[in-house]
This record gives sequence, structure tokens and C-alpha cells, in this order.
Amino acid sequence: MMNDAVNKAHAPRSVFAHLCALLLTSLYAASVNAQSLMDWVDANCELCSARMSSQTGAYILEKGEEALIGRAWLTKHATTSIDVQYFIWSTDNVGILAAEQLLSAAERGVRVRVMVDDFLIDAEDRTLLLLSAHPNVEIRIYNPNIAVGVSLWQKIKNLGSDFRAINQRMHDKTAIFDGIAGITGGRNMADEYFDFNHEYNFRDRDILLLGSAVTEMTENFEEFWGSEYAVAVEQILADELEEISADDIQQRARELHAYAADERNFAPAVRRAIDASSENLTALLQAFVWDDMSFVSDTPGKNAGEMGLGGGGESTRQLIEALQAAQESVLIQSPYLIMPEGGIELFEELVNRGVRVRISTNSLASTDNIQAFSGYASQREELLDAGIELYEYMAYPAIRETLLERYPIIAETNPIFAIHAKSLVIDNRVAFIGTFNFDPRSANLNTEVGVLVDNHQLAQQLTASIERDIRPENSWRTTHAFNPDGTVSRGKRLSVWLYRLLPLEPLL
Repeated sequence: MMNDAVNKAHAPRSVFAHLCALLLTSLYAASVNAQSLMDWVDANCELCSARMSSQTGAYILEKGEEALIGRAWLTKHATTSIDVQYFIWSTDNVGILAAEQLLSAAERGVRVRVMVDDFLIDAEDRTLLLLSAHPNVEIRIYNPNIAVGVSLWQKIKNLGSDFRAINQRMHDKTAIFDGIAGITGGRNMADEYFDFNHEYNFRDRDILLLGSAVTEMTENFEEFWGSEYAVAVEQILADELEEISADDIQQRARELHAYAADERNFAPAVRRAIDASSENLTALLQAFVWDDMSFVSDTPGKNAGEMGLGGGGESTRQLIEALQAAQESVLIQSPYLIMPEGGIELFEELVNRGVRVRISTNSLASTDNIQAFSGYASQREELLDAGIELYEYMAYPAIRETLLERYPIIAETNPIFAIHAKSLVIDNRVAFIGTFNFDPRSANLNTEVGVLVDNHQLAQQLTASIERDIRPENSWRTTHAFNPDGTVSRGKRLSVWLYRLLPLEPLL
């Protein structure tokens, strides 16, 4: 039911995979680096260093490959700490390599802390303990009430005794390197978020940050890390821990390093791209946009829980305030579009004031989440009645060859593409990039993060990107007279119809 969960057929999910992605962040980082990240910034961008104490520098990561290589390079060059927070971490290639490289970072003395939500973990308990056994690695599970260390009977009991607690998840996605650089946005740690899946890939978006907002991001991480919701795997799995020996730990490390050394798993071309990225990143520093930026975040638990499946949160409040201030235009990209209570009325009021509202979302052909699409399908006519322009992403958009440099390599498999980016532009000057989906779950249940900035240059960049996605060759324009549901099988349409009969909206 989680909106970020890809069908199990596409890729398994786990903390281990999550660990992997973070580790993929540190791909090929076995050697100790003499130069710290701060030293590197000082040496390559004097202006950047001077601005970092009071402002934030930002660069939008549109392509999966650049987002992956950026994480890998930062992992390789971190010298003191790597803190990561993810909703999904898969046991696919990207996930395993990420885990291996995080372990490599720990082995060269970097403190590594990983926090992963409990809901979609499929790593074995033993695997989590073996990875966390390194003295420089800590793994904590957020809200462990359904997967890690929980028996079938306990799951059933938890579902019956506190339904909201089961559904309150940590949807945050952040990676922080030496407290200097940070990345946040829509990407989880799995192949399909970085364009490395041969069957299904996400059109996603991250933002790379230096400076003040990274300090706010770090403070938010510390708040979650120290909360009652974040529980160490050793505490959850105390009995299993007693059965693990030093030889077991060393053997697991050898297995991970052997996996990463195999060219079938870690392509030489990717290694070369990471090694060559220092020069590219130096140029990228000059392209950073500097301004006052806010790191938007919820508190652990989202809200007090007194309103059941409702209640809102800080991220919801700040985004509503930003939208209410719109004067001319609102442009949104969200993979799942199910307006929470009051949402349609808010946008209808904007339209009546003369504000143009356009939303890019998934079609039935591209979506990874049939349940979420059923909620959108139930509201689609109301959204159109409110004056909102709707654009539904094609499963095989023309843009895929531009977004994915490796596309010729996987063209034979003809992979499906889907929107996963969560972004917002208001009046072509206010921009938001983060984890917030326009749905009840993000509004009321899941903790969310993102960057909000009033900057014309970043807003223009983001507008150009989303407008390219909604061109006729990439998205269908949905109207009262047309929607693209007929492009999919009758079975898929029947599934949507059946889900629409269920009272799922607060959970979508």
C-alpha cells in the first residue's frame, strides 16, 4: 500500500538494499583520501566556501546516472562521517554495491550511520547484524512493528491494536557526507531509481546541497536518530546476535567485497565514471545556485496521532502556505495524485483567482502502484472540474533516450518508465524538491523532507524539466473527453475498478 513501493516483481526491498544504495554512494571507495570534502571545496571553489556558513548552494540532479555517481564520489571522499536515511533499500545490484561501499568507508575509519524504515525491509535479520557488527557502522530501524524481529502473530496483533502506528512510516531520503554535502529528493536505493533496471525505471529527481541547509538536514537526522522510533538492530535482534561469531562477520565482509570486485556486478565503465568525476564536479561547483534555502522536515512520528489517520505535519503546513501564496502559476510533479481533505478546494480557489495549475503524474500505463492510481482515478473528474490541467506520463516516453545515457544498452528490453519525482514550482520563482507526494499518506502519515527556495534560476530550471516531461511525446493531456486508461489491458483496468470500491483513500 506504500506509494513508493514498486511491485515486488520489479525489485525486492530491504534495509540491506537500502544499505547497499548508500554504499553504492561510496562505490569504489576503498582507499583512504588525504583530502577532506571541506578541503576539496576550499581548493576548488573559494566563493562556495565563503558562502556556506550563511547560504546554501544547490544543483538539481535530473539523471539517475549522475545522481548515482555523485553519491559514489561523495562516499569515496568522505573522511569523517556518512549519515543516510531511506525508505527503501533493495537487495538488487545497486543496493548490494552501496552496502559494500559503506562497509569500505567504515573500514577506512569513516563513521557510518544508516536508518531505514521497517515496512519494506526484506533483508535477513542475520545480514543486518553482520553489517552492523563493524565498530564504525550503526544501523537503526524506524518504527519496527511489522518486519525486523516481528513474528507473524505480533504483526497481526500490531495491525489490530494500533493501525495508525503500522501505517506511520519514515519516507525521508537523505544522504549526508562529512556534514558538508547532502543529497535529498525522490530516489530510494535500488536499481530502478538510478536507471539501472532493465524492465522498469523511474523518472526521478534529487538535489545536491552544500552549506546551511545541510546543517538543517543534519539536525533533522540527529532528531530522528535519537527518537524513540529509531531502534538499533542489536536491540531488536538480541537473541540472534548471540549466535553470530567474529568469523561470520569477516566472511560476510569478504563476500561483499568479492561481489563488488566482480566486473559482472560492478561495471568497469561505472568505476571509470566515478574516478573521472572529480573534474566534472569541480565544474559543477561553479554551476551551483546560492541562496537562502529551507530544509523542510517533519518530526519523528509526523504528528501526535490524535486524529487517527489524519493530522497533517510540518511539511504539509509549509507546502500549503506556499501554495496559498501563489499569484500566477503552480506546476507540480507527483507520481501519486490523491488529494487529501481540502486539497481540491485549495486548488479550485487558486484557479478561480486566475492561477494556472498544471500537474504531471503517472498514467495507468506507467504507474507502479495500482492502489494509488485507483484513488487518482476516483478524483480525476473532480480535479478537471476544479480547472486543473492534468498530464499523465507515458510508459515509453520519447524523453527516455535523453534522460538515460545508457538507453541503447537496455533498449532491447524496452523498459517501462514512470514518474517518481516529487517537485513543485510556484509563480516561476518558488521551487520545492523532496519526498512529498500529493496524497493523504504524505500529508498525514509519512514523515517527509525536501528543500524549499525562493529563487528564479532554480525555479526556471525545474519548470523547464517538468514542462519537457509534459510535452505530447512524453505525456498524455487528460481531459473530460479523454484519458489514456484504454492503452492498458482490461485486467489492469479491472484491478483499478475493484480497488475503487474499497475505502482506501486515507492510506493512499
